[in-house]
Amino acid sequence: MQLFDTHTHFDVADFDQDRQQLAVQAKQVGVEALILIGFIESRFDTLIQTHQQLQGWDNVPKSYLAPGLHPFYIEQHHEAHLQQLEWILQQHDCVAVGEIGLDTFLKQHKQPELFAKQQYYFNAQLELANQYNKPVLLHIRKAHAESIAILKAQKFKLGGIAHAFSGGIEEAKALVKLGFKIGITGQITNPNAKKLHQVVQAIGVEHLVIETDCPDMTPLCCQTSTAYRTRNTPVNLPYVLEYLAAMLEQPQEVLAQQIWQNSLSTLNIKF
Repeated sequence: MQLFDTHTHFDVADFDQDRQQLAVQAKQVGVEALILIGFIESRFDTLIQTHQQLQGWDNVPKSYLAPGLHPFYIEQHHEAHLQQLEWILQQHDCVAVGEIGLDTFLKQHKQPELFAKQQYYFNAQLELANQYNKPVLLHIRKAHAESIAILKAQKFKLGGIAHAFSGGIEEAKALVKLGFKIGITGQITNPNAKKLHQVVQAIGVEHLVIETDCPDMTPLCCQTSTAYRTRNTPVNLPYVLEYLAAMLEQPQEVLAQQIWQNSLSTLNIKF
């Protein structure tokens, strides 16, 4: 089986001690490709260095770059960071712009000034994606209607992935209609994630991709009791597929092939 981890933060410090070992293990369990996702300008250099590091190792997944400015860190973004993002899109072979979008999970981000700033950066990055002909990796939390409205207003046609999808069936269908795949994380293994389970059943496998969002979103079966938060890794991606296959009552091999093709097509990748 070929698996594509469409959303990782494999560049963060959580993996500095054992990144190569984990990459080799991920390849051994079928993870053939992964995307390194950007979220803040101060980490862009490390993101690129990790990408180059992975490219230099043998027997590891193929690495792809997707730099972006994440809405959750909106207070830290500056206009110059958009210029730096554009420079990276010009200088490096990036597969997408991400992760970008709107997030009102925190009360402070609902305040008009900060939410307006999120909308500004979302619009600006959609314009960059259009300019450089890139799909986008969406981060949307408690702001689906507003995000979909911006995508429609921009007439954004390049699609991408709605990462770690947390909306309902109607929002999922609206994003699919706009050309997006729905990103499924280890949250699918949680029996209480009923809304996500309903979305998966409603939209069909042709619109799904899978991801770890490592080091977050650890599948329940991989969580252990520690004094710190449980660390997720690309090695755990097969568990997302396993639970998805059980839910959809499909053979894992058949589902893996469909999801692999979904990943390549939405990201315009020839593997």
